[in-house]
Amino acid sequence: MTPKVDYALFGLALKSNRPIPGLEPLANLPVADVEVWFGDGPPYPDYPGASPPEVWYISPDADRAEAPVLKVWKLQGGAFFRLRYGDGVEFVVDRRGTRVWASWPGKATLEDVTVYLLGPVLGFLLRLRGITCLHASAVAAGNGALAFLGPPGAGKSTTAAAFAQRGHPVLTDDITALKEHGGDFLVLPGGPRLCLWSDSVNSLFGSPEALPRLTPEYAIDPEWDKRWLDLSARGYRFQSQPLPLRAIYLLDQRRPEAVPALEPLPPGAGLVSLAANTYKSEFLERELREQEFDFLGRVAARVPIRRVTPLADQSRLPELCDLILADFQSLAAVSPGRNHRPRE
Repeated sequence: MTPKVDYALFGLALKSNRPIPGLEPLANLPVADVEVWFGDGPPYPDYPGASPPEVWYISPDADRAEAPVLKVWKLQGGAFFRLRYGDGVEFVVDRRGTRVWASWPGKATLEDVTVYLLGPVLGFLLRLRGITCLHASAVAAGNGALAFLGPPGAGKSTTAAAFAQRGHPVLTDDITALKEHGGDFLVLPGGPRLCLWSDSVNSLFGSPEALPRLTPEYAIDPEWDKRWLDLSARGYRFQSQPLPLRAIYLLDQRRPEAVPALEPLPPGAGLVSLAANTYKSEFLERELREQEFDFLGRVAARVPIRRVTPLADQSRLPELCDLILADFQSLAAVSPGRNHRPRE
């Protein structure tokens, strides 16, 4: 029997039949919340009379061959979900969010598969388990966490990396999983790395080659040039324990203004922004969507939300960091303890 490798992600104990690139293995965990099998198919029988696969979701985005980027089916009457990406990488996830099976074409690498696993697949699994996830990155500051929210390309990871360069521990990249506890909303730590496009690496570190590629150049898509920052490396810190969310910064469209801009959002507008920037909610069932909306309403009512307008010139990112930190410190001065939304 193949020995399992143990990891901790988003408050879950995960066991895998192979080492997962970019994650730090732990000592043997007694119980697994999630088990991952690379290269093995799920053990459900394809027996006569079984429910046929039901198409559940088709991505509106297409790849170069004009095929959907992602297609999702329900299997065995909804006991499993099958996720197939346009490049041939596939995952099957059980409805309870406890098991994942990954398969891929011969030209793919384990690094290719891991990009999907640690991003949209794990995000979907968390949602199946009832955990609300924002499309956000989060860093530690003071006695809590601040999150950078926004759609793909908004600069969430880039802003988190700039804070990491200033010595702030990073909790999570791209997926911010939240757990309500004792009047706070805890940010659950993800993996010890930040994923950055090469232009961001160039702005922050002086050259795209300053950080290694997430996937080999000979992998499925050689033009997909994303890099990763190892938060366990000297000079950086990973926050491995949950922290209460103290503020959310919604990154707006980049503009060429003279200075970055920041404005508070009232709870109603904040709720709309949160609902528009949840992670992998597009193929959730109705009951989970309703639970999510109630949860987001509580977040919007109790956590300050700011709309931030970054500059188009990434070399001026330090100005944005200064602005966010000054605002965050003013919020901490008003309410140094439990989450509280000041009158605005």
